Amino acid sequence: MMRHLISAADLTRDDAVLILDTAEEMARVADRPIKKLPTLRGRTICNLFFEDSTRTRISFEAAEKRLSADVINFAAKGSSVSKGESLKDTAQTLEAMGVDAVVIRHSASGAPYRLATSGWIDAPVINAGDGTHQHPTQALLDAFTMRRRLIGRDTGLGKDLAGKRITLVGDVLHSRVARSNVDLLHTLGAEVTLVAPPTLVPVGVETWPCEVSYDLDGVLPKSDAVMMLRVQRERMNAAFFPTEREYSRRYGLDGERMAKMPEHAIVMHPGPMVRGMEITAEVADSDRCTVVEQVANGVSIRMAVLYLLLGGYEPATPATPRTEEN
Repeated sequence: MMRHLISAADLTRDDAVLILDTAEEMARVADRPIKKLPTLRGRTICNLFFEDSTRTRISFEAAEKRLSADVINFAAKGSSVSKGESLKDTAQTLEAMGVDAVVIRHSASGAPYRLATSGWIDAPVINAGDGTHQHPTQALLDAFTMRRRLIGRDTGLGKDLAGKRITLVGDVLHSRVARSNVDLLHTLGAEVTLVAPPTLVPVGVETWPCEVSYDLDGVLPKSDAVMMLRVQRERMNAAFFPTEREYSRRYGLDGERMAKMPEHAIVMHPGPMVRGMEITAEVADSDRCTVVEQVANGVSIRMAVLYLLLGGYEPATPATPRTEEN
């Protein structure tokens, strides 16, 4: 494993499969009465969140605590950042406190890369989402969910997603989840198709390792998994489609459209969902929808990433040799 996890594109097939297989082992911890491993005892991890988050922040915190790490939660609101403190000064503060790893979410694309390569802090950096750029652990948990559902929990060990047809639908332009998934799913051998209004397709998408379609109904019957993406109004500075009703009619997933999918196909969503827009309540609450499963799998994936970056190849605390005196 590399020292940092900044982008899904940095992972090789072997790296990705190792993380997925390790997450399968971590998932077994959740079935125990005591959901704890001593792997990262004595290590300190800081969750550095400059942007609002629910699932990702809680998921990372749960993963860190299940590995027995000491956790520092940092939120930009109410901190010195609101007084004008820079990312560099915040990083150097954490370095002075001796943190062993940093999980960072930032509204600026490239902030985790800057933190990892600047020399401001000597610790592994894990990207928990940066602007519209990347969200690698989300892509990993999505791939983990797909492998479990489409191949099998035990039969999937050691395997990738070769030949699986995955469709991502919605606001691709502003979606770091879409970019990360395209990179990782391509690495794992899946065939990816993006479906979106022309105004929500990024410039240069023809260089991405995927197909692009504007016809959702034509793609659904050939899909093994369909991931609906939220329309990210907080990142929009213009009108990208006429009305919500028209967007929902052309690119929303309802029961009628779900019926066109193969019987084994699943519906995914990275959350938070906007029910009635990109996905109806009927679909969101169906057995084929994996949203709650994705949240649970997120803890296992993040445990695996932390374990491999911090504790996978060396003990968390060096063992003291036993002597007659001690």
